[in-house]
Amino acid sequence: MSIPTISLNCASQEEIASSLREACINVGFFYLENHSIPQNLLDNVFTQSEQLFALPMEQKLELSDSVLTRGYTRFGEETLDPINQVRGDTKEGYYIGDEVDVQHMDPKRLKGPNVWPTPSSCSMTDEKCRLFRDTMERYRGEAIRVCMELVRYFAISLTSANRTNPHLFDEYFSEPSTFIRLLHYSAEESAPSEGLYACGAHSDYGMLTLLLTDDNPGLQIQTKDGIWVDVPPKKGAFVVNIGDMFERWTNGLFKSTIHRVITPKGAKERYSVPFFFEPNFDALVECLDSCCNKDNRAKYPPITAGQHLLNMYASTHADFTTSSTKKT
Repeated sequence: MSIPTISLNCASQEEIASSLREACINVGFFYLENHSIPQNLLDNVFTQSEQLFALPMEQKLELSDSVLTRGYTRFGEETLDPINQVRGDTKEGYYIGDEVDVQHMDPKRLKGPNVWPTPSSCSMTDEKCRLFRDTMERYRGEAIRVCMELVRYFAISLTSANRTNPHLFDEYFSEPSTFIRLLHYSAEESAPSEGLYACGAHSDYGMLTLLLTDDNPGLQIQTKDGIWVDVPPKKGAFVVNIGDMFERWTNGLFKSTIHRVITPKGAKERYSVPFFFEPNFDALVECLDSCCNKDNRAKYPPITAGQHLLNMYASTHADFTTSSTKKT
């Protein structure tokens, strides 16, 4: 299996849509080039990530909100493949979601303020704290733009040739749920035969993931035959994959591919930044008309995007809770 490369500036809308459709049916992953996000911004996201993870552990643990799934998540906190893993992933993370002020927060809908580093909560200076937040907020805006562009190409790919509708999904993304997740993998060697993984095998929960990676290898995807294939880093390109939610929407036409991260012997610490792009919290995800008929009935029951995400967070994050279940 080879990972296709799709460029956003060298073909017509119909050609891009056709390439996306083929990639999502056959692989579920692709490289995205010429997305127009400046390279210096991407580099700065990594610089800020490395600076954050270099903080002392006691400071990082203070930068966490398990109710809203924001801020720091410790090494081993996430177990994505509990059947095969003997302990959690050898990675730490930092979640940054949509910024909602305290007056309008709603933990049951994962809406509320982010956990930003401040001079009172960590040893970073005021200037460094401001730069961290500014960088992440600028990156979020750019990533949303790219994801909306992709969603409209997907819409074209899922409507008939004589009635293309690039705005098929627009109503479901008027207030999209987005998460930046900074990830730092330790250099500890993975041992799949012993149940030790940098990131356990899983498919992504949601609609669409833009993955920014450093120069270190580790990401693998699983073929239909169960073979693991490396996805090498590609400078300046995103690794993009669709998630379970989009597979449900397309009735299994588009594939939410299982993937994992394996840290090889002698590897360096690895950094990556997935950007998760999801529909409105209340968007009803049910089979598209173009993806089912009397001979191909809907395979999945309807579910709201928000409830699907809550179900999946609760099943994989040891520290996740909601305000309604949190013990006092």
